[in-house]
Amino acid sequence: MLGGPLFRKVIALLNPRKNRVLHYAQIAMSEHQFVAFKKLFLDEFGERGLESELKPLLNEKQHGMDGHGRE
Repeated sequence: MLGGPLFRKVIALLNPRKNRVLHYAQIAMSEHQFVAFKKLFLDEFGERGLESELKPLLNEKQHGMDGHGRE
C-alpha cells in the first residue's frame, strides 16, 4: 500500500523541508561528514524511519473518520 491521501499530503509537506535541512548540512560540513549525516538523517526521517511510523498512524486516523471528516 502506498499510503492514503493524508499520508501523501504530510509527506509532500515534509519532503521540501528535509531537502532544505540536507542543503544546510551540506553547506556546513565536509563531503565525508555530509555523506554520513545524510544517511543518518534519511534513516530517521525517510521511508525506514518517521515515514514508516506515520503511514499506519495516518491511515488509521483516516479510516476512523466517517465520510464527513468526523469520528
